[in-house]
Amino acid sequence: MPDAIRATGLVKHYGSVRALDGVDVSVPEGTVLGLLGPNGAGKTTVVRVLTTLLEPDAGAATVAGADVRADPAAVRRRIGLSGQYAAVDEYLTGFENLEMVGRLYHLGRRRARERARELLADFSLTEAADRPARTYSGGMRRRLDLAGALVADPPVLLLDEPTTGLDPRSRNDLWDVIRRLVARGTTVLLTTQYLEEADALADEIVVIDHGRVIARGTADRLKAQVGGERLQVTTSAVTDLEPAARRLGPLGTGEPALDRHRRSLTIPVTGGVAVLRDALDRLREAGIAVDDAGLRRPTLDDVFLTLTGHPAEDEPLAEQAAGPERVTS
Repeated sequence: MPDAIRATGLVKHYGSVRALDGVDVSVPEGTVLGLLGPNGAGKTTVVRVLTTLLEPDAGAATVAGADVRADPAAVRRRIGLSGQYAAVDEYLTGFENLEMVGRLYHLGRRRARERARELLADFSLTEAADRPARTYSGGMRRRLDLAGALVADPPVLLLDEPTTGLDPRSRNDLWDVIRRLVARGTTVLLTTQYLEEADALADEIVVIDHGRVIARGTADRLKAQVGGERLQVTTSAVTDLEPAARRLGPLGTGEPALDRHRRSLTIPVTGGVAVLRDALDRLREAGIAVDDAGLRRPTLDDVFLTLTGHPAEDEPLAEQAAGPERVTS
């Protein structure tokens, strides 16, 4: 299967900040690649390079057969982009927003109107078509923004954290839309901080941190790298967290992770139910009250923390500059 997106050795500096440090990415046609990483890891910079909004300092990339440096206009004709913020005109109706995008793509007045109606139906926005976008909910605006990225029916779609800020129901609705697009043959590159999003949608996942690729593979393969199970305990009092971690430390195959906000600790273990019984016995002997305890399989959250060694960080200014974006030819 040929690659719809291929990037090799991408390097990008913002002043003294090395946002990309030799990133390689490939996405076969008709598949979803999840680009995973914390704030400031370089995800948005990769998207900007692939959509010709930024020129890399080094490296090469092609999208839908077009070179991002040699033929950026051809790249723009073959892609759709939905950024972190819904790029819709608040004072235009949903129909007018999509018609305007169609005209920008030089579809002509009649075809632009037809395409707007088609997409409003596809995204379950027909009833709201003639309402100003400022009256839309967050989920409706996201769907309208994604519809705008599809006006020209591009073979490649780049989604930069498309579900940020959505409630769980709106997020699931958008996931369904993405699945339908891929089923029709669209290639998708999806950047996200939501581990469950990559798990649910991506055929393959690339994890980047500080501008470098640190892991790639399917969700199951990445989880297998972490191995074992996770013992998770919620104490009745936050002051018992550290004493509980000391008592349970010898049972683990790694260091306990503490979440004081949830009064919980998580530790990698092997041994199944026997380890859980041993843990509860140790806590009872120490007089530590427990609200909940159990075993679970490793998640992509565990994979990420294992690979990077840290949680999400604040975005550096280099990546904060991203605002509402849409690529048109």
